[in-house]
Amino acid sequence: MKKLSNMRFSIERLEIVKNIFLFSCYSGLAYADVQKLKRSEIRIGIDGEKWIFTKRQKTDVSSRIPLLSPAVKIINSFEQHPQCKNQDRVLPVLSNQKMNSYLKEIADACGINKNLTYHLARYTFATTVTLSNGVPIETVSKMLDHRNIKTTQHYAKILDKKISDDMRSLRLKFSAAE
Repeated sequence: MKKLSNMRFSIERLEIVKNIFLFSCYSGLAYADVQKLKRSEIRIGIDGEKWIFTKRQKTDVSSRIPLLSPAVKIINSFEQHPQCKNQDRVLPVLSNQKMNSYLKEIADACGINKNLTYHLARYTFATTVTLSNGVPIETVSKMLDHRNIKTTQHYAKILDKKISDDMRSLRLKFSAAE
C-alpha cells in the first residue's frame, strides 16, 4: 500500500485506477459496490464523520462503513471529475477487466511482485488495514457484510504477526509474575 500511495503516474488512467484501488483498500468495498457508489451514499455517521451508507450488490444487504481519512481524500480528489459529476458517482470506475489489466501495469511499475487484482483491495482492508491494527474481527465482519464470521476468520488465519502482537503483553504479564 505504501508503494502504491507514494507512486505518481504521469499516465492519468493509471493514477485513477491506483486511487480507486486504494479507496477499496481503505473501505473494504468490492468492485461492484465501488462502481455503483453514489455521492448521496456518503453521509455523516453517528460519530459526526463521513460514512458509506449503501446496499451491497452481491447480497442486497445494507452496509455502513466509517471512512478513513485516506479514503475521504481520494473521494475529494474526484469531486470535480466529469464522469463522477455526470453520473452522480463517487469514483470514475472502469470495467473490472480494465481495472485488473491496469493494476498489472501498476504492479510492474511499482515493483510489486504480486498478482494485483481488484479483489485484493478487499482482502487488504480485512488484513492489513483493520485486523492488523486491532479492529475486532466482529467489526471487520460487519463492515465486509459477511453473513458468517467464519468467512472473516479465513482472512484472520494468516495474521501470525497479529497473534504475536496480541500475545506479547500477555507474555510480559506472566514474566513479571515470576
